[in-house]
Amino acid sequence: MRQGQDAAAQVFETEVPARMDRLPWDRFHWLIIAALGITWTLDGLEVTLVGSLAGAIHESPSLGLSETQVGLSASAYLIGAVLGALFFGWLTDRVGRRKIFFVTVIVYMLSSIATGFSWDFWSFALFRALTGAGIGGEYAAVNSAIQEMIPARRRGTVDLAVNGTFWAGAAIGALSALVVLDPAIIDPEIGWRAAFVVGGALAFVIMLLRSWVPESPRWLMTHGKPGEADRVVTAIEAQVESRQGPLPPLQYGPVRLSRRGKATMREVLHVMLHRQRRRTVLGVTLMACQAFCYNAIFFTYALILTTFQGVPSREVGWYILPFALGNLLGPLLLGPFFDSIGRRIMITATYAISGLLMAISGLAFQQGWLNAWEQTLAWTVIFFFASPAASAAYLTVGESFPLEMRAIAIAIFYAFGTGIGGVAGPALFGWLIEGGARMDITLGFLLAAALMLLAAFTEWKLGFAAEGRSLESIASPLSAHQD
Repeated sequence: MRQGQDAAAQVFETEVPARMDRLPWDRFHWLIIAALGITWTLDGLEVTLVGSLAGAIHESPSLGLSETQVGLSASAYLIGAVLGALFFGWLTDRVGRRKIFFVTVIVYMLSSIATGFSWDFWSFALFRALTGAGIGGEYAAVNSAIQEMIPARRRGTVDLAVNGTFWAGAAIGALSALVVLDPAIIDPEIGWRAAFVVGGALAFVIMLLRSWVPESPRWLMTHGKPGEADRVVTAIEAQVESRQGPLPPLQYGPVRLSRRGKATMREVLHVMLHRQRRRTVLGVTLMACQAFCYNAIFFTYALILTTFQGVPSREVGWYILPFALGNLLGPLLLGPFFDSIGRRIMITATYAISGLLMAISGLAFQQGWLNAWEQTLAWTVIFFFASPAASAAYLTVGESFPLEMRAIAIAIFYAFGTGIGGVAGPALFGWLIEGGARMDITLGFLLAAALMLLAAFTEWKLGFAAEGRSLESIASPLSAHQD
């Protein structure tokens, strides 16, 4: 009898998911977006800033990195991002979202500031790797927290919009480089260093915003802390109710969970490779194909403009701005349709449209039909659709797996996508464009187009309905009690 009583004590019911999903849109949700979603803007700023400042870093009298060393430092950032995502993703599922998204922003802040004081290649590469680790860790901790705290009816809209702000950071980075590298405004040697220091210092504001963000109630409930989860939700409800009035009724009932230990890597791999194998195949396909698509442009961007369109290399940055705008507007304008029309139709459509347009653009380039601005306009339109498709890959991965392993799942797929984008992609496209011939570059376009169409087909076959559904109904928690 005693054993049965102990077992019963380990089972509990909670309405935390239903209470979080019924909340009307409120200032609380804007705080979540501002405090946590800034991660993608920082990543876009960091990636674009380093590319834009590469010339000044190479010519720096105190640092003087060679072209090879500049490239290696970019690789160090990517390696740091991959390792940071995996380590902090694993830690996020074990100790909580809130603790880790403070740690990762501190790592980013200190490392970015330290980059501005680098004295040789090794110090620069080390600080870039640590900056990448902070950003990579942010992806896992922040993505999981946002998905768990935004109401189900708007989860797709918010997730896509937040991921799309990478391109706001890219635009800021491109514009900042034009200022800090202008000798009439500031000595470029001081300018490139100041850019890293100021970028890191801005993270202090993020820390202040995050001090108001609570731990994810869903993480608390699946880690045997239903009482604490209830207190957090009650406090949120009180804030929202004071501004919005009486809350709407619950749309679904409680979930029944068992207190259990933390998810092991063996359990994570079992879920990914056996229980949810179809979703793993889907996530891998979406992540890999969008990574190759972006590389088809990024690793031919300057070559096409300078070699084939006659654009001076110093002016390439101006062509990044409309490209970044298209990437930003796509998720913002199309995101709501992922919640209304649905994930499967919209993900299939955005991957397919961007793939078809990529193929048409490649053939137009082969025939020499486009000038520099027409080529840029074509890229802008393509990535108006490709950007929400890429963001939807992260959304799909986050929704595919149980709460107890959400952060590490996001981290694993992020690491895979970054590896494809930062290692395999550059190697392949570097080989394709080595001769600088139009046909070789066109092959890159056509390969990317084919992969996007493959991703569209895979989504149509393996995609699942997640719009408007609670996370617990999409992927049952590992702690779900089986009667």
